[in-house]
Amino acid sequence: MRITAQLRIGAGVLSLALLQAASLPLLAKEATPEATPSNAAQQLIDKLDLEAAPTAVSSHPRWKPGRVVVSLPRGMAGNKSFLKQLQVAAGDVALVVDDSGAFVPTRETLAGADGYIGFCTTDMLANADPGLLWIHSYTVGMDRCSGASEAQQADRIFTNNQRLSGPTIAEHGIAMLLAISRGLPAYTAAQAERQWRRELSAELAFGELAGKTVLVAGLGGIGTEVARRAHGLGMRVTATRNSSREGPGFVSYVGLADELGKLAGEADVVVNALPLTEQTAGLFDADLFALIQPGAIYINVGRGKTTDTAALVAALQSGHLYGAGLDVTEPEPLPEDSPLWLLPNVIITPHVAAAGGGSLQRSALIATENLRRYVKGEPLLNLVDLEAGY
Repeated sequence: MRITAQLRIGAGVLSLALLQAASLPLLAKEATPEATPSNAAQQLIDKLDLEAAPTAVSSHPRWKPGRVVVSLPRGMAGNKSFLKQLQVAAGDVALVVDDSGAFVPTRETLAGADGYIGFCTTDMLANADPGLLWIHSYTVGMDRCSGASEAQQADRIFTNNQRLSGPTIAEHGIAMLLAISRGLPAYTAAQAERQWRRELSAELAFGELAGKTVLVAGLGGIGTEVARRAHGLGMRVTATRNSSREGPGFVSYVGLADELGKLAGEADVVVNALPLTEQTAGLFDADLFALIQPGAIYINVGRGKTTDTAALVAALQSGHLYGAGLDVTEPEPLPEDSPLWLLPNVIITPHVAAAGGGSLQRSALIATENLRRYVKGEPLLNLVDLEAGY
């Protein structure tokens, strides 16, 4: 068997023979896709309860794997182990690896591809051939391609990184909650001025987290991991989800989407882990913030556009909200003149909650496993309903 892979470097494509000459044997080994998931992949599937599609991809009438394009995000481009795993998973299917760092591969790169691993965007779909069948997105949110036309969506299979960044993002959200509840922003500001301000402790009014109620809006992969950690801190956890009332044992009550306002009025902390859909855009507006229990903390690790920024600012400035932790904002980047920057009870991070931790490793592992499944014709993991947005 001869591997027909190609490696795209920047604007050019190097043939396999040239790769061999360049002393990159890890891509030159002949490989046969494994018949089953690797031990690491199976452990991750079990741990995060990743779901496989109800039908095998081979049942699709257009399934005929021949050429798959893989875009490498920053942080993965130099990962030779990932490249080797991809090559093994691809077997004798042509594999084009684009490490240009572009979010949108060119038409030339996507020419003839029936599979794509990278970032799902409307521009990428516009550059793809009609024969592109399978798109796997490194992101959890699918809003960058949710505006795709019916023709761009039709008869295609979408998968993504749902649940994979949940542990990392959850820790980021909990870190924000702990920092705000303990008044750490004020101490950080004092530290920058080299000031020993013990009097700041008199302003701590939120109290301990144990015994308080946290509402997780969006009990998906991220929301579930937030709920798990909040429960571990002794908090009572409630949640909403769009699909059902089912949830893990550490969530005391799971409500449907229309119960958000009622549950918000009973919560000391509200964590927004919602995806961006037509239903969630601008959901946290003035009316919903008015329903949230006075003195509550608001954490957003979902999508910035689910929150009306002006309404959030008003709720913070009035004192209705004790504070807010925002990893996502509307718009992004947050303008320099936004009042959110100057509010002392707000922590802002630039949409980086998934950075660090094991997110990249998990992303690489499942991208590889889904490639193996695609080539072998098995049910794919993390199927996405693009019309629903998740």
